[in-house]
Amino acid sequence: MSEPAAVLAIDGGNSKTDVALVGSDGTILSAVRGGPSNHQNIGVEAASSELLSLVRKAAELAGLPAGEPVAAHTSACLAGADLPVEEAGLNRLVESFGWSATSAVVNDTFAVLRAGLADDGQHWGIGAVCGAGINCAGIGPGGEVFRFLALGRITGDWGGGGELGPEALWWAIRAEDGRGPETALRLAVAAHFDVERVDDVAVGLHLGKIAYADLHGLVPVLFEVAGRGDQVARNVLARQAEEVCVMVEAAARHLGLAGATRVVPVVLGGSLLTVRDPFLTEAIASRLTTSIPGAEIRIVDVPPVVGAALLGLDHVGAPVIAAARLRECARTTW
Repeated sequence: MSEPAAVLAIDGGNSKTDVALVGSDGTILSAVRGGPSNHQNIGVEAASSELLSLVRKAAELAGLPAGEPVAAHTSACLAGADLPVEEAGLNRLVESFGWSATSAVVNDTFAVLRAGLADDGQHWGIGAVCGAGINCAGIGPGGEVFRFLALGRITGDWGGGGELGPEALWWAIRAEDGRGPETALRLAVAAHFDVERVDDVAVGLHLGKIAYADLHGLVPVLFEVAGRGDQVARNVLARQAEEVCVMVEAAARHLGLAGATRVVPVVLGGSLLTVRDPFLTEAIASRLTTSIPGAEIRIVDVPPVVGAALLGLDHVGAPVIAAARLRECARTTW
């Protein structure tokens, strides 16, 4: 019978949840993927059910007995853990499941940040995440932490798929009715929903025939149209780049890193940034390397759950070679 893992790593998001059991040497013992687990969107009960189910499956795959601790430490990086009080509450929930002797719950932005940092002990830098929404957090060289509330428009946030999809529709329909400039988005948005006109999309949304969440599917359309040089689409992506940059720049100022000449790791993660769209990536990199002299742009190349696992390995005092082994395993696991 297998021994408990060193780390139970969880990356819980708005669209999916990854769970992995990791040995003390960095070996991935099992990995499973499930649905969303953001308690803010689906409720605590549904989120708990999803997490319990995934951890149970991961334990079974690793050959661990049911009803017993599965790891020495649980490292959970969860969407919806936006405030310290929410992190504390979710940590109490995780502790109640009895998965491990110790546990830590942090916002999922910290998983992205850690995933993009080196494994040599320099675990500080600034991480920006742009997926369904947008967030940013930073850790200074002395361990000081800066984070945004990141609760959406009520806290000054703009961006992510939840904004870009509707924005593509907004510009497309204004091109169709003459209120805005012509843009290839007009035909592309209609084609995406297999209708003749953009106003058919709007009416479909109004009548409930098209789900508002389906607008997220317009994000790849926006990237494709921008890639063909469409100015309207590029303006939307330019605004997204600006929003990422102003968050990173603000974090750098709060952490005293804005004028640093030393290397300042700036980690970019989330589905909109890891696709490495040339226009969006260049717009972000060009501005940040100018505004923050020491900025070193790093785009995450492993799933965020790897960042959660790395935080867990840091906690249990695993050697650097374990982190390297974890990254190697991750590239063949996901």
